[in-house]
Amino acid sequence: MQNNKNLLQIVTNEARDTISNMDVVTPSIYASVFSKYADEHELSLENEDEISREILQEECSFLTELQSQTSKNANMLSKTTTKAITAMRDKNEDLLQDVLKETEALRREVEKLKESVYHDELTHTYNRKWLHDNYINDEKEFTKNGLLAIIDLNYFKLINDTHGHIIGDKVLIFIANQLKGIEKNTVRYGGDEFIILFPATVHENLAAKRLNKTRENILAKKLKAHEEMFTLSFSFGLASFQAGDSLAEVIENADKKMYDDKVQIKNRITGI
Repeated sequence: MQNNKNLLQIVTNEARDTISNMDVVTPSIYASVFSKYADEHELSLENEDEISREILQEECSFLTELQSQTSKNANMLSKTTTKAITAMRDKNEDLLQDVLKETEALRREVEKLKESVYHDELTHTYNRKWLHDNYINDEKEFTKNGLLAIIDLNYFKLINDTHGHIIGDKVLIFIANQLKGIEKNTVRYGGDEFIILFPATVHENLAAKRLNKTRENILAKKLKAHEEMFTLSFSFGLASFQAGDSLAEVIENADKKMYDDKVQIKNRITGI
């Protein structure tokens, strides 16, 4: 089930990225796009109903747990607020200390909830929800200034086809950890596509230097799968953004540079 779920996530992300550029998407168009990527990844949809049921059960369980924890935290906040009002009114120092302890405990619980909502399950990088909640407004425009890097793995489909999706998952985790070493604000944007968000204080030349250094370090390593060695690399493109800029346009600008970079890097390496 887990392997099917991982594959479904990859196919879903690829289908979603494709249809995001379409003005109109009908159910049949989406089904056609999804089937295309499913075929490319050799994902069997024969047991779709069973797989969907299991995924739905998982998601419902997660949402129920999330709802329960949120309700618990809301009740705790209500009680703590009442105690704080009483403590301030009565100038009760002991009660105020209790309120401080309870508030700190509540803050930790909220941070745990944010971790589960904002992080990619496989790579533990941030996810799209985190990106949209922290950088994007309802009009899909940036709310702050910065620099965006889009990163795409080279020959990732070949790695999956040759070594299997379990190795593919390990590769994604490895790459994610390398990228987080460059900048903590790393987002898994698609199947094998990541975004790094640099603060406005980081110049494009410095970001490119750091990405190149990480890529060269990765290229110098020989990774092993099933007693076979292979190399790994990624391509990247950079685009600055300002508050009010369109997310789609910034990503498109970075994408163009990334594909130019991919042409150059593939002149150096030839798959696995």
